[in-house]
Amino acid sequence: QLQLRNTSHSLSLWQTLEVVQNSGLLDKLPQREVIMQEAMFELVTSEASYYKSLEILETHFLRNPTLVNTLSQSDMHFLFSNIEGVMKASERFLMDLEHRIEENILISDVCDIVYHHAVDHFNVFITYVINQNYQEKNYREGNQVFRDVMESLEKHPRVRGLSFTSFLILPFQRITRLKLLVQNILKKAEEGSEREVNAIKAHQRLEQIVKDCNEGVRKMGRTEELISIEKTLEFKSKSIPIISHSRWLLKKGEVQLMSGPKSTRTSKGKKLYQPVYLFLFNNLLLITKPNSSGDKFQVLDSCTRAMLRTDDLEDQGQLLANVFNLRLLENQEERTANYMLKTGSMSEKLRWMCALTPSRRTRFMTTSTHQSDSPQVQCIQSYSSQEPDELSIEMADVLNLLERTDDGWMMGERLHDSERGWFPSRVVEEIQSKEVRIQNLREAQRIHQAHEGVANFVLHGIKQIVTGHIIRYNWSNDVLNTELLGQSELFA
Repeated sequence: QLQLRNTSHSLSLWQTLEVVQNSGLLDKLPQREVIMQEAMFELVTSEASYYKSLEILETHFLRNPTLVNTLSQSDMHFLFSNIEGVMKASERFLMDLEHRIEENILISDVCDIVYHHAVDHFNVFITYVINQNYQEKNYREGNQVFRDVMESLEKHPRVRGLSFTSFLILPFQRITRLKLLVQNILKKAEEGSEREVNAIKAHQRLEQIVKDCNEGVRKMGRTEELISIEKTLEFKSKSIPIISHSRWLLKKGEVQLMSGPKSTRTSKGKKLYQPVYLFLFNNLLLITKPNSSGDKFQVLDSCTRAMLRTDDLEDQGQLLANVFNLRLLENQEERTANYMLKTGSMSEKLRWMCALTPSRRTRFMTTSTHQSDSPQVQCIQSYSSQEPDELSIEMADVLNLLERTDDGWMMGERLHDSERGWFPSRVVEEIQSKEVRIQNLREAQRIHQAHEGVANFVLHGIKQIVTGHIIRYNWSNDVLNTELLGQSELFA
């Protein structure tokens, strides 16, 4: 038996295990199958390592009597949420993975197990992630005894210098990592195989869980943000209700508004422009004027986002650099209004124009065109978004490039989930090879099958046994149909 919860095995490769080397399998298996075994083994061993960290969260923090005495029972629930349910789900999952490896050192599959648990048991992750957000910060700020006890616990050698927060966020990190591990298996699976079908199903379900987690946290954050913004607004006449479940902030910030007609312009920048503060929501724009202290904003004008238009203006010297025209086709007074706005940089101007009028054509083609000659970039340094219109990206993420500025910013669309946003050009490198770009598109198209809920196998008039059923693949007008899986379109 393999003791997968041992640290030594959690760092092992499948092919370096003594039982594998003694079996003679490495002399018989093709290299492609060895690579697949490594991918599946990594999923199992990393799950064991994750579960060991969860046990530290439970025994060192959750069950610590000193920490428990600093909080009420309800506070403990708010802080740790349903972590016990998460642990039970993770333990059942790990046990099934361990049993699979104990059955045969040549791993048949793991994604069928992932899919089963993701469907039946992993909803506890969604509840945990949504409830856990923001709680720990509140207790550190408002409870001195809690803060002192926590500092002592975090200094214990058992936690290896990691903070309490790093343990609290483990479940969401794991479900995200699990999706990527399944994605890696899917890329390596033979097309039309049972492994591919299971990987597609597992990836689809994990993707939905991650989306539900993100959306739950996002909704909570958006509501808090709307409440905070509404408290700072002052309306000259009729107020506009800001808080709505269907509204969220897209971008906010100060820009310079050209004041007065052209004939009154002077060479002094202070007389030419005045600061205004824009609040852009998904369905509304507020143009406001900040007060002297910057904590209140008087609403000067407003317009639904669908009625906004932008026009780029050429630079005409320093005072007229980075300027664009914003047209409100129908403002709060049911009139047309024009505003000439100036930003601090070229990238800031382009970002505002893209946010205000999202239907505006980007410089490069989108991924929906599947053009191999469309520029692609790969992330070489993780980046966390700082503003709502930015995109957080991780190492090795591949994105189609949609826009770039001369002062170091890019807008891209991530291939595997089609999320868009801005990021610094320094954290990515452009993919020069056309062959690599084509391969990236092909892999993304396979992964997108999970989103479609359809398996599209590139096979010609053969029978394939999949999950115990025989299915015949028939081609008609370049479309592949299967009786078992339903209609599916062929990816070029």
